[in-house]
Amino acid sequence: MAEQTTIGRYLVQRLEESGLKHVFGIPGDYVLGFYDLLSKSSLTVVGTCTEAGAGFAADAYARVNGLGAVCVTYCVGGLNALNAVACAYAEKSPVIVISGAPGMRERVRSPLLHHRVKDFNTQRLIFEQVTVVTAALEDPARAPAQIDEAIAACIRYKRPVYIELPRDMCDRPCAKPAPLPPAPPVRDPVTLREALAEAVAMLNAARRPVILAGVEVHRFGLQNSLLHLVERTGFPVAASLLGKSVITERHPQYLGVYEGAMGREDVRRAVESADCMLILGDFMTDINLGIFTAHLDVSRTIDANSERVAIKHHQFDRISLRDFMHGLIAAPLRRRKTNLVPPHEHQPFVPRPRQPITVRRFFARMNDFLEDDFAVICDPGDSLFGAADLTIHRRTEFISPAYYTSMGFAVPASVGAQIRNRRLRPIVFVGDGAFQMTGQELSTGVRHGLNPIVFVLNNKGYTTERFIKDGPYNDIHEWSYHLWPQVLRDGWGCEVHTEGELEDALAHARRNTRCFSIINVHLDKWDRSDALERLGYRLGLRVSAGAAKPPAKKPR
Repeated sequence: MAEQTTIGRYLVQRLEESGLKHVFGIPGDYVLGFYDLLSKSSLTVVGTCTEAGAGFAADAYARVNGLGAVCVTYCVGGLNALNAVACAYAEKSPVIVISGAPGMRERVRSPLLHHRVKDFNTQRLIFEQVTVVTAALEDPARAPAQIDEAIAACIRYKRPVYIELPRDMCDRPCAKPAPLPPAPPVRDPVTLREALAEAVAMLNAARRPVILAGVEVHRFGLQNSLLHLVERTGFPVAASLLGKSVITERHPQYLGVYEGAMGREDVRRAVESADCMLILGDFMTDINLGIFTAHLDVSRTIDANSERVAIKHHQFDRISLRDFMHGLIAAPLRRRKTNLVPPHEHQPFVPRPRQPITVRRFFARMNDFLEDDFAVICDPGDSLFGAADLTIHRRTEFISPAYYTSMGFAVPASVGAQIRNRRLRPIVFVGDGAFQMTGQELSTGVRHGLNPIVFVLNNKGYTTERFIKDGPYNDIHEWSYHLWPQVLRDGWGCEVHTEGELEDALAHARRNTRCFSIINVHLDKWDRSDALERLGYRLGLRVSAGAAKPPAKKPR
């Protein structure tokens, strides 16, 4: 007879073998048996304040670690985490979702058990829309294969998977884990050779080639390959907003963030004037394309991502992004000394102590504040758009939901990122509206000894929406954000109205490495970054003719 374990222990072992050290979540009666197994394993359970916070934390953990996990109870927990899992799916962040469920024996005659919505498979059917694999572990004979398939798919496709564990299945015997087989390569050698030959010919014929690097370079661990390709060819490289910091932004061939007309004009010209654009691992989203203000000629593009390679109008399937990039590195590409755009001139920040702080001046000061061991984590809105031109010192340490753009991401994401890498200190930019959604996850950070510096950009409402179409629905109740240390009995906070007060706050926050710092940055409700103004104008055109121009009552 084959050696046996239990379904719960099998799942725990596979999580450990996959490189996880932490699991985020909130317990509930349907998943308590599995939580007990987690607590006795090498994995650390990070209990959060909300399931949404657990999902965002697991997402950020996955972006830093390469895999994350969240464990919740049935429906009331799982459906609370759903939005965060949808964000991870949209932005290719590999998160394993584990949910408890009513026991199989409890379901006889379909009783109205608590947390149930419609029928017992409702939650699984919902999660099928935001995951690449769903598995309900209802048969001990099939459960090991289901677990292995789900985790392998999460790692291969860099997207979430869903594993449902009925509570009376956790201790049911099943086969012991065998050694994990290597993932089968996604490879068609003939197609790869054809794609590389066409790409190399196109690049060698180009006079002004440019690389546009996207977030998949990070997701698939190809940052060193990108750096090698950039330095071997001499090509200049830009990043999309979602892929920001995928290469060190101090590299001499780095142009900046390309986002169509929303971005810097020098970067836009350099990218759009290229006679051959090599796009690597990018999502062509509306935000990445500056609300479709980008002008990219398909006849001049080589577009390679994890799903296919497109060269001009030719499609090549069954080629991995890794194989294509490594093939380019080994190919006889002509090296050239490209005329680089002069680097964006950075003027040292000189504070004007009595002047009210503005968004532009705030982010200009942040450029001098950042250090090598900081990780910048942004919520959507001006927290993101204002930060787009920051110079990130390290690779892959700029984290934001720049495609899905879900508010409430940044504070719980700072927990997940620093839990995984204690050497990184999160610098969190979050709007006041977004902080009111998930700011309580600072409590989770206190429990685990984390020390983020949180800047609440307090402009009394939903500023992005104001510049699309304004109304009283964009106003929110103002909180004393700087007083959160009193609520949590730890941390340090202050208010900032002027540039002088900001200098004092930054000095104190830098010294305060023991616990979190929260800085309440008061801004005029109509203040905004240039990128937000351009974004609001273009989105406003789509909403109504009445919003076809930015509001007139906003100060410069």
